[in-house]
Amino acid sequence: MTRTVRRTRRMLQVTGASAAALLALSACSSADSDTAGSDSSPSASGSPRLSGTVTVFAAASLKESFEKLGKQFEQEHPGTKVTFSFGGSDSLAASITGGAPADVFASASPKTMKIVTDAGDASGTPATFVRNQLEIATLPGNPDKVDSLKDLTNADLKVVLCDEEVPCGAAAQKALDASSLKLTPVSYEQDVKAALTKVELKEADAAVVYKTDAKAAGDKVEGVEFPESADAINDYPITLLKDATNAEAAKAFIALVRSAEGQRVLTEAGFLKP
Repeated sequence: MTRTVRRTRRMLQVTGASAAALLALSACSSADSDTAGSDSSPSASGSPRLSGTVTVFAAASLKESFEKLGKQFEQEHPGTKVTFSFGGSDSLAASITGGAPADVFASASPKTMKIVTDAGDASGTPATFVRNQLEIATLPGNPDKVDSLKDLTNADLKVVLCDEEVPCGAAAQKALDASSLKLTPVSYEQDVKAALTKVELKEADAAVVYKTDAKAAGDKVEGVEFPESADAINDYPITLLKDATNAEAAKAFIALVRSAEGQRVLTEAGFLKP
């Protein structure tokens, strides 16, 4: 074999080795790229993007706070929408057990929440997220000089209470019983907002409502505290519903309500921490 032939063979061997090395490097680079791409996907991060509508049934006294939190939730999760149905907790519970579509239920008392859990319509165990205390709402300036729960028994006063089946009505009756007082209202209302509206429209002289509602009404009413309210504080539970159609977004909304930010919004509205 000539020297020229041997030199040519060695050059071909080197060229082949170099090509193999380049192919190996290219394969590694492609694998690394694929791995990086999979790590950045939503499924790998464990935080899929939320979307769709979250339907929340909530006690009337939560209206202002929940609407504020609903707007915040929508801003934090573009593509979502939070819709609310506010009312008396007993009526909302009856609607849920009757098949009304909803994702979240926030009640003004454990008793009304129990209607839903006993029917098997709750997913998991409800959690108490705030508490609320009663207050007397009078006309602006308190012209009738109402200073106590006993003053409401004055026959000359037109007083409104929530229906006893509603948490605010049950709490009011509990406070009256603790004081051995009997009160005959001019009307029983289906939720706390309806009772408060009677005073705002000057159709009643006073109403027993929650502190949060008297505060939300601003200068339309004047709030009067009374010591017996300490014997009738309501716990507010919240739960994901079993037939929720947007469970992941619903869980995220509940998490916001129970978060430090959610608690800040609720305590600013006058609610007590759980």
